Amino acid sequence: MLSPGESIVEQPSICLDTKATLNAIRLMGCTVSVGKSVVRILSDGTPKPPKDIVNCHGSGTTLRILTAVSSIAPGITVLTGNKSLKRRPMLPLLNALDMLGVKCYSATGGRPPIIIIGGTIRAGCVEIGGDLSSQYISGLLFTLAKVDGKSTIRLTTPLVSKPYVDMTIEVLRMCGVDVYVSEDYRLFELNGPSIFKPFRSTIEGDYSSAAAFIVAATISGGRVRINNLRMDSLQADKVILDVVKSVGCRVESGEKYVTIEGASDGLEPFEFDAANSPDLVPLLAVLASSCKGVSVIKSISRLRFKESDRVSALTSQLSKMGVKIEIHEDHLKVYGSQKIKGAVINPYGDHRIAMACAVMALKAEGETVIKDALCVKKSYPDFFTELAKIGARLELRKSL
Repeated sequence: MLSPGESIVEQPSICLDTKATLNAIRLMGCTVSVGKSVVRILSDGTPKPPKDIVNCHGSGTTLRILTAVSSIAPGITVLTGNKSLKRRPMLPLLNALDMLGVKCYSATGGRPPIIIIGGTIRAGCVEIGGDLSSQYISGLLFTLAKVDGKSTIRLTTPLVSKPYVDMTIEVLRMCGVDVYVSEDYRLFELNGPSIFKPFRSTIEGDYSSAAAFIVAATISGGRVRINNLRMDSLQADKVILDVVKSVGCRVESGEKYVTIEGASDGLEPFEFDAANSPDLVPLLAVLASSCKGVSVIKSISRLRFKESDRVSALTSQLSKMGVKIEIHEDHLKVYGSQKIKGAVINPYGDHRIAMACAVMALKAEGETVIKDALCVKKSYPDFFTELAKIGARLELRKSL
């Protein structure tokens, strides 16, 4: 949307989150064509105020990046979403935009719906915490690159999910935009307005989705090969490979594939700091339940503001399956369990809880029923199809 001309995205993931983004940029003036394995986006490089409310559905990334970017559009933009998205905190980003001269409001105490009156943003220095969401920083980087003058983003707290900001900067540089980043990632500088170049890019495989199959192989003692995963990827969740190695798995990698072979003589417990990879926590809890002894997963507080309160949802649903989890202030202790049982699972509409419990069900005695299982469409519509390919016995029921 910010690049004048036609950009081409090959091998995209067409899920509910990306559909929300594509619909939003259509409303903001782009022509979007979606083919079988390619998306073409034609833009004049300047977002327009949409003629309708932008529904981001459940996509926090869409909401937060476009909240910032819509400040460029000269007019009123209203962004909202589903019940889950309306729980997401937005006040830090709104305060940052206010420092830059943007009139922006929350209809409900710092949460969506969000109203932005664009066209008044100016270059300048903005301060924002880095400890709640890297999406705030990504949104500001995209936006300030288009604003005339020198802008500085100073983080008042250390940055979480740093690899996601690295990916944002990689995309900006692909478009010809230069960003200065301090060594400690507490200072970002841009000189605008930058002229974004249209591009053609092939999307690499997603480690967040692949992690489900990596953990499945690990806890079952099986073997799985996953294609289209880059070993030089900046993705935060690539760290899952290091975790499964540490518990005793064999990991082989090639130019664009990874092979995982589970250990046959028991898995070692592990300790993991989830500050950069919060999306891995549900699957890591599943992995920990198959390890000997006690595993510790740190930096979990942000999980309470995801599609569900993931700390509560994860512990309540895995407990039904016989997993013992202790919740501490900012970490979980997960105890290895010799006996996992089937259960009726309520994922609370959260795709990552549903996928994690489905993987856990591979080891469970008896039947596991996952309600609202199609919530996986948010990020991975083919998840259950792929799970069946590696041997899971599945039955899709219309209602429960």
